[in-house]
Amino acid sequence: MCFLTALQKLVSVLHSKLNDEIYLHKRNLRAFKNGFSRNVPGEGFVLGGVFIIAQGEQGILLEHREMEFGDKVNIEAVIRAVRRISQEQQPEEH
Repeated sequence: MCFLTALQKLVSVLHSKLNDEIYLHKRNLRAFKNGFSRNVPGEGFVLGGVFIIAQGEQGILLEHREMEFGDKVNIEAVIRAVRRISQEQQPEEH
């Protein structure tokens, strides 16, 4: 009975991993079809992100780490974060 339970768990894990790989490949293919191009020399598959960081105690106002290709930052969230930067943090114009 223990062997059968362990085998069922193994099959379940393998099935889950296979589904994850298929999902990832579908997302990558869709990103490439929508114009994503990668830097072939070097890493080639480096994901990016967007950070908006204010000075002082305001700190990090937005953090978006790309989890998969085609995972874009929410532009409205970027606008809200930029608007939150304190006026006193902005440099004076001369």
